Amino acid sequence: MTGSIATVAIGIAAGLAAIGDGLIVSNFINAAARQPEMESHLFSRMIMGIAFVEGTFFIALAMAFVLH
Repeated sequence: MTGSIATVAIGIAAGLAAIGDGLIVSNFINAAARQPEMESHLFSRMIMGIAFVEGTFFIALAMAFVLH
């Protein structure tokens, strides 16, 4: 029973991380289109945002392995 719950949790975490990455990148593209001179500043913020989203996913992955 625990293994299947962990599998579902990892699937949900991966899906939500992918949605989060997509939202971050789409908002970056919109912002860069509105203010092209801010693109380099916004790019570094986008990379930090993606890193935090992916970090959250890896924490969920580690917790699933520990709890399994």
